[in-house]
Amino acid sequence: MRQLSDLEVGDSGVLIALDLPPGVQNHLMYMGFVPDAQVKVLHRAPIGDPTVYSVDGIEIALRRETAKAIRVNNGLLHKTVEINRDVESGSTRAETAHELVEAGR
Repeated sequence: MRQLSDLEVGDSGVLIALDLPPGVQNHLMYMGFVPDAQVKVLHRAPIGDPTVYSVDGIEIALRRETAKAIRVNNGLLHKTVEINRDVESGSTRAETAHELVEAGR
């Protein structure tokens, strides 16, 4: 688990928790910052603050102080994409694992 502010431009993750005052938390949740939402870092201002994030397709700029209070897991989204690639290619995970074992021989 990491702070949203720690992610680099181009990184993505899955929202875990908001550690913010209720008013701010409710406002962000209304805009899509809810548990399990996919968050991607789009770009940062030249001086590093604010940063623009995409949350399930909605773009929002947050100051570093606010982003530090948002917890994300940056591994879950990458695993989801990896599984989707296997499904799109038509191969199952077992077939892929078998191919890797065969390639190693």
